[in-house]
Amino acid sequence: MNISSVSDSEVLNEYIRRFSIPAGKAIGTSRAAAAHFRSYFADSLKRERFVICFLNSQHQTLATEILFEGTINTSAVYPREVVERIIQLGAGSVMLAHNHPSGSITPSGSDRALTAKLQTILTAMDCEILDHIIIGNGTEDFFSFSDHRLI
Repeated sequence: MNISSVSDSEVLNEYIRRFSIPAGKAIGTSRAAAAHFRSYFADSLKRERFVICFLNSQHQTLATEILFEGTINTSAVYPREVVERIIQLGAGSVMLAHNHPSGSITPSGSDRALTAKLQTILTAMDCEILDHIIIGNGTEDFFSFSDHRLI
């Protein structure tokens, strides 16, 4: 196979396939969650993305999807669309993640506010947020809301 004929999207899809946790498997730790999500940000050095891992009631993955993509320092997240997708997939819980292209893994005030807003909305529909992971740009570091008892 001629490597020059392989598109960037094919490479990214293969990377996600190889390095993320497949549907039906559980994610046991925040470190495993960060490793799972990291592949979804591999080509997102200049844009913030918001990714959700949808899980069943036994905390096994149903699907992981990029729901929103923004600019270098923000991504608009619409709770209504999150709720719609949870209902479509029949998810009982979710793990949230987004990247900070700046490299900082410290949650901003708006990161905290969005997490609290989604937690309120999803709790009302019996869907638990297990964690919210922030991935820095090009680092192995991550921030877990759960590990820091913010969820």
